[in-house]
Amino acid sequence: MRFPLNVVACCLLLLAQPTFAKTPSRCSLIKSRADNWVTGRVNSLVTSARAAYESDDGLPAYHRVLDGIDRTLRRCKLSEDADFSNSHREFVEYVATISLDRKPDHELGFNVPDKQYFDETRSFVEIPDYLLQPAFLKLVSRWETLDKAKTFLRQLNSTRSASDQLIFFSYISRHLGTPDNDNSYRRLLIVVPGNLALGIPDKWVQFGISDPGQRVLTRNLSVVSAMINANGTFDAYFKDYFRTYRRNGSINVKGRWELGEGDDNCAQCHKSGVLPIFPAEGSVSSEEQEAVEIVNARFRSYGSPRFGNYLDQTKLGPGLSTAGWEDRSHRFGKDFAATNVSRAMTCQSESTHTTRESVCGSMGTSSFWVSRTAAPASCRMNPNRC
Repeated sequence: MRFPLNVVACCLLLLAQPTFAKTPSRCSLIKSRADNWVTGRVNSLVTSARAAYESDDGLPAYHRVLDGIDRTLRRCKLSEDADFSNSHREFVEYVATISLDRKPDHELGFNVPDKQYFDETRSFVEIPDYLLQPAFLKLVSRWETLDKAKTFLRQLNSTRSASDQLIFFSYISRHLGTPDNDNSYRRLLIVVPGNLALGIPDKWVQFGISDPGQRVLTRNLSVVSAMINANGTFDAYFKDYFRTYRRNGSINVKGRWELGEGDDNCAQCHKSGVLPIFPAEGSVSSEEQEAVEIVNARFRSYGSPRFGNYLDQTKLGPGLSTAGWEDRSHRFGKDFAATNVSRAMTCQSESTHTTRESVCGSMGTSSFWVSRTAAPASCRMNPNRC
């Protein structure tokens, strides 16, 4: 009696099966070689992020690397693995934080959906009514009528108390366009003083100004507010608005996100919350130089930035900044200079209008990945100088 060959082969396989060792799963291999896997992922992330920093063309590759790391962390439940998370906590928390804006309803990069953020922070980022008057909106829409817009603001100041004066000046950004026009660099900044006792934040209201002779007008209008806390910190809140120019000459202002125009990750470029202003050389008139000094001094008085529980900035490490050792000691403690983070920072002296300070960035910690590499090309220069 002869058995068919296929039956014999099947029996042999069944008999031999116990002798084969079970192939480890990918997750098991990662956990057994955690240090090697993390090192490889860090290198890939930094390399791809650097390419994205150099050119927006590199963003898709960076996003693929980041998404792959985040997907593996979740699939293998590595953040729930005590050994892995204890050894690589900073890596796990960093990836989770920078992956927030990869969710479709988290374009702002915060830990709540965008709609919830705007609903809850509305009172902090509303534009004052007097800056929405039709006459002012028309004047501030063009470079040719900007002087008249400033006259309008001076008239407003004539009716306001000394402590409630609007601080304003126009300037040209060194390299950053507006969200609606990459080639629009002209700005009018108006700092509206808040009232700490009444829980009203300072509001930095900035209009993008159309270049002379432009037929397509710049739409962007942004608000960054600073709510000062008693513990030496402040909470920053953000909102971009777009102006819509109607055929009848009217100008409507509405949130960029509400218009369905998308939004950007706020903290990616605004790691210090409010940003100090370093205009293009010669773009600020001599009469308004003092206003630049006043608003930058106001920025320095705010303390360490926070984001109202919508983002844990400690997961990103320290970002780039323009500050002296005295300021860094005030923000991070007198022993900061002796820490590993401080020693990892590379500083370069730089002269400002009135002081000589240092531009510092961490070259060996996760903050470097965000501040200098993972940021898009629109923030490829020092983010605090955008």
